[in-house]
Amino acid sequence: MSDSNTTDFTNPSTFILMGIPGLEAAHVWIPTPFCTIYTIAILGNVSILFIVKMEPILHGPMYYFLCMLAVTDLVLSTSTMPKVLNIFWFNSTEIDFSACLTQMYSIHCFSAMESGILVALALDRYVAICHPLRHSTILTNSVVAKIGLAAVLRSSILAFPYPFLARRWPYCRTNIIPHSYCEHIAVVNLACADTRLSSYYGLFILFSVIGLDVFFITVSYIQILRAIFSLPTKDARIKTFGTCGSHLCAILVFYIPDFFSSITHRFGHNVPLHFLILMANVYLLMPPLLHPIIYGVRTKQIRERLLQLFPHKGISKFSPGDRGLRLSSV
Repeated sequence: MSDSNTTDFTNPSTFILMGIPGLEAAHVWIPTPFCTIYTIAILGNVSILFIVKMEPILHGPMYYFLCMLAVTDLVLSTSTMPKVLNIFWFNSTEIDFSACLTQMYSIHCFSAMESGILVALALDRYVAICHPLRHSTILTNSVVAKIGLAAVLRSSILAFPYPFLARRWPYCRTNIIPHSYCEHIAVVNLACADTRLSSYYGLFILFSVIGLDVFFITVSYIQILRAIFSLPTKDARIKTFGTCGSHLCAILVFYIPDFFSSITHRFGHNVPLHFLILMANVYLLMPPLLHPIIYGVRTKQIRERLLQLFPHKGISKFSPGDRGLRLSSV
C-alpha cells in the first residue's frame, strides 16, 4: 500500500483519507464528540419524521418542508460520518474510487437540496406571517409537492458535474486525500492536470445557486421583519421575532461554514489545513443537530407531541380545539 502512495498511476482504484492532518494525536478523542452529535442528530430528525407522520394536525406545508429537511439532513450526515468514524476509530482509511465519487455526489447534491428547502421554509414563514389568511390557498399540497420536486431535480442535476469532472482528471502523483471525506476540491487538487474547470464550476454553484438562495431567504426575512415591527403588541413582536431569529441562526450555521470552506480551500493558503477540515465537518454535522431543535422543538405543536411520548403529569393530549391552530403558531 505504501508504494501506491508515491508510484505513478492513472485513475487509482482506491483513495486514502487522512482524517484531519495535523491533529493525528487527537484522533483518539475527536470521534467522541462527532459520534455524539451524529447520534443526537439522527434521533432528532427521526423523531420529527415520526411525530409529523403520526399526528394528522401536523400534515401541513411547514411540516412537510420540515420532513424534507429532516430526510436531507439524515442522508447528508450519513453519507460521510460513518466513514469518518471508521477512519478515527479503526484506521479504515481506504475508500474505493467509485465510492469516493458517490460520496462526493451525495454531499453536493443534498447540500444544494437542503439549501433549496431552507428557501422553501423561508417562503412558508413569509406567507404565514405576511399573508396569514391566504396561507392555505397559496401553499397547497400540490404547490408543496412541486417545490419539493424542484429542489430534488435542481440539486440532482447541478451536482452531477462534480463526480463527472473528478473522474476525467488523471491522478498520477498520489492517492492520499488530506481530508476526512471526499470533498470535491480536495480530490481534484490531487490531479496532475489543469483542474480550473472543476474549481470554476464549484465557484459558479457557490455564488450563482447558493448565493441566489441566500438572496431569496434574505428578501423573505426582510419582509417578515417589516411585518413583525408592524404588529400591534410588544409581546407578539418579541415572540415572533424570537422565532425568526432562531430560524436565521439555523440558516447561518448552514451557509457560513459552506462559504468559508469553499473559499478558503481555493484561496486561503495561509489557513491551517486542520482548521479547514474541522470546519468542513462542522458544516455537515451542526445543521442536522440544530434543525430538529430550532425548527422542531421550538414549534409548539411538535413540542407538545414530543412531550406526549414521555409520561409526565400535567401533559394532556391534543384537544379537538387544537385542530384550529394556525401553522404560523410557534
